[in-house]
Amino acid sequence: YFRYINEVEGGVEGIKLDYEEFETEWSPDRTVEVYERVKAGKNGSPLAFFFTHGTPASYALLERAAADRIPLIAPAGGKTETVDGTVFPYAFPLLFSYYSQASTGINYIASKVGGLDKLKGLKIATVYHDSAYGRASQPAIDLLARTYGFENIQIPVADPGNEQSPQWRQIREQKPDWVFLRTWGVSTVVALKTAKRFGFPADHIIGDVWAGSESDAIPAGDAAIGYSALAPYPGGTDFAIHKKLKAEILDKGKSDLRDQKLFGAVNYNIGLVNAALAVEALRVGYKHFGARPLNGEEGRWAFEHLTIDDKRLEEIGFKGLLQPIAITSTDHEGGGAARIQSWDGEKWVLQTDWIKADHALLNPLIKDGAAAYAKENGITPRTPETETN
Repeated sequence: YFRYINEVEGGVEGIKLDYEEFETEWSPDRTVEVYERVKAGKNGSPLAFFFTHGTPASYALLERAAADRIPLIAPAGGKTETVDGTVFPYAFPLLFSYYSQASTGINYIASKVGGLDKLKGLKIATVYHDSAYGRASQPAIDLLARTYGFENIQIPVADPGNEQSPQWRQIREQKPDWVFLRTWGVSTVVALKTAKRFGFPADHIIGDVWAGSESDAIPAGDAAIGYSALAPYPGGTDFAIHKKLKAEILDKGKSDLRDQKLFGAVNYNIGLVNAALAVEALRVGYKHFGARPLNGEEGRWAFEHLTIDDKRLEEIGFKGLLQPIAITSTDHEGGGAARIQSWDGEKWVLQTDWIKADHALLNPLIKDGAAAYAKENGITPRTPETETN
């Protein structure tokens, strides 16, 4: 996408992007190492923002980046309380926080059973990776359970999650109506295979964002057929941007994609959407500050003024692939929605349009968590209305 922006569109507001890749293997230590290498910028240009690409890395860098005044961008991840930009001015869990993931999943279940009032008395289990990531949705699920009257069953899976018979034996004994998977990597594959072995239907299992790629479904074989997942990054190539990229980049031999079959895969589309978020934020910043490299404080301003509406999504070819977003100084998520996709044995098939989380219900929970963090760390929340641009 960056190559497309440079070669086809002439850069962002006329500025060509200079980019390089760093392989971190999702290791927080390696991500911190990369951050330290790049935070001073390159060739005289400062660093405008830093994509963490992992919740553990976001936690590891949270205080460091705030001190350096460099925005940490963690779409569909990071620490949920960082939605509150008054306490966390330099952290952006864009698109779809873990609380929103819980709420959207519950709203989808409600649509399948006849409404939110029909949730009362249901049993909903969460099988989760026993880590900060896996536990991140628990406060929201607990609130949703108390609000709607369903039974909230939480079942941890120790890392790496390659043996789950005890967990799914518990599922068989407690007979939940639906199961959420908050797993990743091998723990998702093992969960699906073990669910089938214990007789739990895949079409009543919903994976979170990081349990819903081809790498999660294909290794599970027939056990994944009918399995659904939250999709702030839908899979597939039926989007206008894919047609542009195929014609201008792939078909001309300019792509770095080693396996062309992965074009349009969920993990590919994650990178594509994140690249678009970066480009659109830079565009906002360049229009405001001028066509020059941005520093971290200017990068923060750019993200806090980033709006991508339906009209803009049509213009850049991302309609249906990226939800409309509007980020502000007090709301660093800016979206809070996902589509639902289901695995048919060969590919992900979209089942819904965008389903939004219940922000009116969730926001007080986020505010309370952010306020507690501020008190514990001696942070005085900012007052954006008094700030000058």
